Amino acid sequence: MPVSKSLSKIKKNLKSKGKKPTLHPDGRKFKQLTRATLRDEKISARKRAHNERRSNELARVKFVQDVINSESFRDRATFDFDTIVIFIRQFIERDDDELNELIEERRANRPPSNKQLILQSKKNLELEEFAKGFLVPDLTTEQNVTFLRNWNGDFGSMSTLKLIRVNSDGKQVVGGTTQY
Repeated sequence: MPVSKSLSKIKKNLKSKGKKPTLHPDGRKFKQLTRATLRDEKISARKRAHNERRSNELARVKFVQDVINSESFRDRATFDFDTIVIFIRQFIERDDDELNELIEERRANRPPSNKQLILQSKKNLELEEFAKGFLVPDLTTEQNVTFLRNWNGDFGSMSTLKLIRVNSDGKQVVGGTTQY
């Protein structure tokens, strides 16, 4: 008989025995239920982390799409790495106004608000990633720029979009090409 690992199946098996189950703390069923609960929590944490990474990636691509579709860049077919670095810096600095406002509103000798801590940590993480290599759409090829301009915002269609890693020096990081 296969070992059931999901929490719902284990709960169902415990209920199906007819009478109300009493679990002993050292018993086999209790340990099985504990393992299933921990596994379920670990899987849900992985799903949350994956969805957060995915939404961050979508936000980056959407920001770049909005910038290249603006009136000042609509005529350009490709972009060089210096322009891509400017786009990345604009993306990283997108919340600076709100962050500065929160810093100014804070009274003396008071701890920073949670919102301020979240914005500051997000900016620090993005700056750290930018120093190593920031993942952005490859705007050096005309085919990729055309696709990005016509992109509908769907994550599934991003698999044809070529992404590269560009560091703060304006150079592509070796091995930074990824296809999603």
